[in-house]
Amino acid sequence: MEIGTNSIVSMSYSVATAEGEQVDQSQDGHPMVYLHGHGQIIPGLEAALAGHKTGDAVEAEIAPENAYGAYDAALDLQVSRELFPDDVQKKLKPGFQFEAEHPTKEGEHVLFTVHQVEKDAVKVSGNHQLAGQTLLFKVRIVDVRPATQEELSHGHAHGPGGHHHH
Repeated sequence: MEIGTNSIVSMSYSVATAEGEQVDQSQDGHPMVYLHGHGQIIPGLEAALAGHKTGDAVEAEIAPENAYGAYDAALDLQVSRELFPDDVQKKLKPGFQFEAEHPTKEGEHVLFTVHQVEKDAVKVSGNHQLAGQTLLFKVRIVDVRPATQEELSHGHAHGPGGHHHH
């Protein structure tokens, strides 16, 4: 079966930046499982995998606009610490994430990550850590099968490597 919309795909993968820095990989014997055509992986990789089948090896170079987007300097901010509510103040440390409105695009929300906390200011970024990066994927297709009606209604894979309901 070829990978297409509503396929359940199991894959092992590794991904590096164009500079060769390894940024992620699946664990041996534990492939990533996803529902194809539903935006569960970056668009460029989803497009590169379409039409492949079990056993195929796929190498794909994914440009930033088809991965995590271009780097947006407007999303790197220094925010006055006093703007955060008291209950959040205690949680402010590198890695803490919160959602807020985009600073220049009204109505658009962004997930921000705290990078540095100073006495009176907090440095945050709404850019994904891989924004602006060209990514190099090496993928081995482990299995491809049609999604069940239950998986389609839930919007994700079930079973080994997928989501389990109890």
